[in-house]
Amino acid sequence: MNIRFTADHEWLAIDGATARVGITDHAQSLLGDLVFVELPSVGREVTRGSVVATVESVKAASDVYAPLTGMIVEVNSPVVEDPSVVNSDPMGAGWLFTIRFHEPSELSGLLTEAEYLRQAK
Repeated sequence: MNIRFTADHEWLAIDGATARVGITDHAQSLLGDLVFVELPSVGREVTRGSVVATVESVKAASDVYAPLTGMIVEVNSPVVEDPSVVNSDPMGAGWLFTIRFHEPSELSGLLTEAEYLRQAK
């Protein structure tokens, strides 16, 4: 599995033509304790950069953007019922959705972990 990041604080675990997506540890720590998560519907077509989900904490609400163009093929319903999972395990059990991407060329715009950590400071 290939892990990449966006400048908007999303991580992607890329496996073939699909990518599991969530918010980074850095993002969840800035937001604080999450109280609400809204996920996209399975089958929804999304365009890279479009708002696809929302996470809300006691501090603020934040949009989650589609890191790639494609179709949502899976959502992590347990985080809707218990948003704190995103805080406790943002890059594991706290993932948000899986996208089957249509444009492999968009992968070149993603960041490595080192690149993300440099820009996230």
